[in-house]
Amino acid sequence: MFIKIRRDTLIILLLAFILILCGRLITYVAFASSDEINDGIPISGVIIKGNDIVPVETIRGNVMQAGFRDGSVIYGDILKTSKREVSLQDAIQTAQEFATRSTVPGTSVQPITAADVQVDKNTGVVTVTVIEDFSSVELENKTTTNSAGG
Repeated sequence: MFIKIRRDTLIILLLAFILILCGRLITYVAFASSDEINDGIPISGVIIKGNDIVPVETIRGNVMQAGFRDGSVIYGDILKTSKREVSLQDAIQTAQEFATRSTVPGTSVQPITAADVQVDKNTGVVTVTVIEDFSSVELENKTTTNSAGG
């Protein structure tokens, strides 16, 4: 009933098992403790804060024009899009400019006076905080008069 195994064979099998287990454990610990990211951090989304009148989709679309869209990846201080590579700082400045150019739909009114773009390099979330100020907006009132009288 019992399988007869010599003591030295049992010791060799036990040592082999322990070495394999330790090798797997060391490989796992080395992988888990490494902070090197080869694939970069993909842009996971754009969050808009502070807007009242200008729709979120308009601002988000303009910020995505600066390169912060699906498919773009952050490698350290470089933003790689499908067409080009840009410095992350330049992309942030461009996104701030594009966010301030957002208009109220159907008009040419640009109420956003300032925009702050923050990029989380660990999660890939882009947060845009905008300030709308209608006191600085130049509105033109174009009315036509009917000279036909009547």
